[in-house]
Amino acid sequence: MPAPTILLVISGGIAAYKALDLVRRLRERGLAVRAVMTRAAEEFVTPLAVGALTGGKVFTDLFSRDDEQDVGHIRLAREADLVVVAPATADLLAKMAGGRADDLASAVLLAADTPVLVAPAMNPAMWAHRATRRNIATLQADGVRFVGPNAGEMAEAGEAGIGRMAEPLEIVAAAEALLK
Repeated sequence: MPAPTILLVISGGIAAYKALDLVRRLRERGLAVRAVMTRAAEEFVTPLAVGALTGGKVFTDLFSRDDEQDVGHIRLAREADLVVVAPATADLLAKMAGGRADDLASAVLLAADTPVLVAPAMNPAMWAHRATRRNIATLQADGVRFVGPNAGEMAEAGEAGIGRMAEPLEIVAAAEALLK
């Protein structure tokens, strides 16, 4: 029986660097990992680094001539046993809640008919904002599962609160539970 496939969607926040450790931890458990990165994620980690750890191509562009010849965003969604979004920025959560599909990551998420696990990461003020709370409620009503965010120090000097992305091992445990 083939290993379950995780489709990791990496969005653009400082916590994107933790996605590298997350890929490593998932692979250590025998899970296959494919990755999609937003353009903003590429500002924090490179597709080369992610691909070195997944052992495969990293997908970044909805309109790639090579990847979209066979409707790549649909194929990526269908081939996954679980979609993990880590980190999930406030912007990507808003796109998900609103059903927007204006880039590869949001198109894959809209096409996914497998479980979706989200690990939010953002400033505490953004996490507490009413719009984010509405988006979370909408996504939970749609069956999206969440891990984190955690309380702790933020990337901004001297700032702390709820908004830190869950640690990679927490995300792995939540993913394994959803795959059972």
